Amino acid sequence: MSTYAVIETGGKQYKVSEGDVLNVERLAAEAGSAISFDKVIAVSGDNGLTLGGSAVQAEIVEHFRGPKLVVFKRKRRKGYRRSMGHRQELTKVKITGLA
Repeated sequence: MSTYAVIETGGKQYKVSEGDVLNVERLAAEAGSAISFDKVIAVSGDNGLTLGGSAVQAEIVEHFRGPKLVVFKRKRRKGYRRSMGHRQELTKVKITGLA
C-alpha cells in the first residue's frame, strides 16, 4: 500500500507522495528553502486513511512562468475584437516528507 497525502494550495488539491515534484501557484519563499503545507485534507498510510491534522514538508526547487495563454473575444458583425495574453507565475516544489 503506497503512502500518499492530499494537500491544498493555491485553491487546488494535489495528491502527493514522498519524492514527487509538482508545479503549484507561486509561493512566497526563496528557491532552495523548505516549506510546510499545513492544509492537509487526507493522509493514507499503513493504518488506513486519516482525515486532516498533519503536515507535508517540501523544498522549493525553482520559480518560473507557465506557458502563454491567448484570450480572444469577438462579437460577430459588430467589428469588436479583443486579444489578451496571460502567463501564470508558478513554483516547482519537491515533496520531502509526510508527517
